[in-house]
Amino acid sequence: MLALLRLIIILPIFAGLCLMGCIFCLGRPFHRNNTKVVAHWLSALAPLMGIKLITRVSPPVPYAPRVYIANHQNTFDVFTISSAVMDGTVSLGKKSIRWLPFFGQLYWLSGNILIDRKNKHRARDTISQVTERIVNDKLSLWMFPEGTRSRGRGLLPFKMGAFHTAIQANVPIVPIVLSSTASFKLGKLRNGYAIAEMLEPISTDNYHQDNAKELAELCHRLMREKIIELDAEVARLNNP
Repeated sequence: MLALLRLIIILPIFAGLCLMGCIFCLGRPFHRNNTKVVAHWLSALAPLMGIKLITRVSPPVPYAPRVYIANHQNTFDVFTISSAVMDGTVSLGKKSIRWLPFFGQLYWLSGNILIDRKNKHRARDTISQVTERIVNDKLSLWMFPEGTRSRGRGLLPFKMGAFHTAIQANVPIVPIVLSSTASFKLGKLRNGYAIAEMLEPISTDNYHQDNAKELAELCHRLMREKIIELDAEVARLNNP
């Protein structure tokens, strides 16, 4: 019953935010900070789902392009780890996303990069195209290197696209980690705490395409360790 009630409340609000976001973005289509603004609007909905959200980030001062990598767990990511999106950051999405009602148009107008994942040849060219955007437009890129939602299976193995892109663009990799949310349910009154935390930037100066896997393995280890640490902190907060 609670899950249904939440859906009745949240879906109209979500649709309204998407519509308001589209109107906002039409005033400055594809602006470099549209994605951050919209992501933070969505994270403001976390309390409606019984989530107490803590976000710890350190934006670069002055601004400099980065490749942000984050763990990808479930649909709740839209309302949790979205709070950590920084200035000048866009993400990669399938071209088909733009046909989703409300959200797809918002995603496109926000300036995110749409790619054709079905075309393997074009997928190989994607790294070069995205690198050009990072370098020429001074953008930062947000990616989920697991490539899919983990859905309670822990941190999945990483695909290499984010790391090849960061190396080619010569920008640091910045891991962002969200504590485990596998136990979160729409039907739970209180889902408890979720913590999103940004780790220290990792320079790509000493990496190249041949040893990119070492960079991926380093990031995976650091993120896995941080998830364990954050989960322990969340347990203490939920059970004082």
